[in-house]
Amino acid sequence: MFETLSDRLTSVFSSLRSKGRLSEADIDATCREIRIALLEADVALPVVKAFVAQVKERARGAEVSQALNPAQQVVKIVNDELIEILGGETRRLRYAKNPPTVVMLAGLQGAGKTTLAGKLARWLREQNHTPLLVAADLQRPNAVQQLSVVAERAGVAVYAPEPGNGVGDPVAVARQSIDHAKRQQHDIVIIDTAGRLGIDQELMRQAADIRDAVSPDEVLFVVDAMIGQDAVGTAQAFMEGVGFDGVVLTKLDGDARGGAALSVRHITGRPIMFASTGEKLEDFDAFHPDRMASRILDMGDILTLIEQAQKTFDEAEAAKMASKLTSGEGFTLEDFLEQMMMVQKMGPIKNLLGMMPGMGQMRDQLNQVDDRDLDRIAAIIRSMTPAERHNPKMIDGSRRARIAKGSGVTVTEVSGLVTRFFDAQKMMKRMAGGMGIPGMPGGRKGAKAAQKKAAKGRRVSGDPRKAALGKAAPDKSGEPATPAGNGLLGKLGSRQQLPPGLELPPGFDPSKFKLPGQK
Repeated sequence: MFETLSDRLTSVFSSLRSKGRLSEADIDATCREIRIALLEADVALPVVKAFVAQVKERARGAEVSQALNPAQQVVKIVNDELIEILGGETRRLRYAKNPPTVVMLAGLQGAGKTTLAGKLARWLREQNHTPLLVAADLQRPNAVQQLSVVAERAGVAVYAPEPGNGVGDPVAVARQSIDHAKRQQHDIVIIDTAGRLGIDQELMRQAADIRDAVSPDEVLFVVDAMIGQDAVGTAQAFMEGVGFDGVVLTKLDGDARGGAALSVRHITGRPIMFASTGEKLEDFDAFHPDRMASRILDMGDILTLIEQAQKTFDEAEAAKMASKLTSGEGFTLEDFLEQMMMVQKMGPIKNLLGMMPGMGQMRDQLNQVDDRDLDRIAAIIRSMTPAERHNPKMIDGSRRARIAKGSGVTVTEVSGLVTRFFDAQKMMKRMAGGMGIPGMPGGRKGAKAAQKKAAKGRRVSGDPRKAALGKAAPDKSGEPATPAGNGLLGKLGSRQQLPPGLELPPGFDPSKFKLPGQK
């Protein structure tokens, strides 16, 4: 969603990096480009003015003028201001002292409240809560049935005493759901309320009546991130008519310009608490302003990537696989398939790579990444026998033809996979051996080379005079004699230690000879 804004800001900062010092004109030009980028991203005008004014004020201060790298300091200022405009810090749910905690969802029809109720319930269930979904949207056709289906997929309970489709009192349903949650020992109640196609008095009155009936601990305003600046007007109307404690952004994976995310919090003063980034129930998480600002500035989101990996990978299996990788032995196609399936559970490969820093500059290549390639690789491996997966060297031409037919690919693709797997095995063995890099664990090649050199001992020259220089006559104790004196000539020792033909003149003692600068 923020691709256009990210590209514009990245190009602005790249032009600054070549400047050792920023003049007043450079700061004005940079702020002008930032203003244009924000307006093109559909950010509300009051927000743009406040943001640019703050950036300009800090850019003219001492933190930039005295910095060794002014361009990086400007990037830091923009990052800090983006974090501030997005909420400053992550806002968590407030839980009631005496359960159940009541969460009420409000917003326009089509914003995605019903689906988001299931996502929030699933997210809370993963944190060891027992949420209850309440079907209080009795106006929209099949809204009750949709919530029941979503609840079943999320693995949570649903309270739907009325059939909906215009039948039933939503205020009474919301009030009764609290008693039902207490009886069934649900610690969180999520109330899905009705929406309208526009702001009207009936919608506001019904939402306010439900709020008064259940006294929710949190009222979350659900807003479609794709509607741009109109989201600001809708949020202001709900703020005045119903009031809310936090904002939930849906459809952040869309191709709209994303101005709502940067505008709603600044205009309403309420934090963005959650964000929905896809159609699946798992495409939902708490909103982190610092991570979102980092993504907008193409600095990646490593923390979210790590969290997703921790959720997906089992620690015991990861440790077992790590030992195989570091040893370079025993890593088979079966293990490769298992690792690939775990990566797929984390989400689309394109999204995972997009969390890496600097990937915004490789967007065209990322768009060419197709998850179906992983499915083809999985089909090839699953078309092999267990023996072939454990020992790919036995896969000859006839076996490759059989595997290609079984997986619906060409023989060339099967051969390519086997070849790449062998290359990966070789690379892992080199890594396990330390690759000759100092400090690398398990440097077996270096240790073997040192042992071999020590076994050979010191080489003796074939020239008898040089060989004599390399040896010292043993003294009475059997130890090699220590040359007399210090310095270069002192190491030659006495006359008796010199080889034939290199005798020193009579009376010359090399131990007493000192080079310039030698004491």
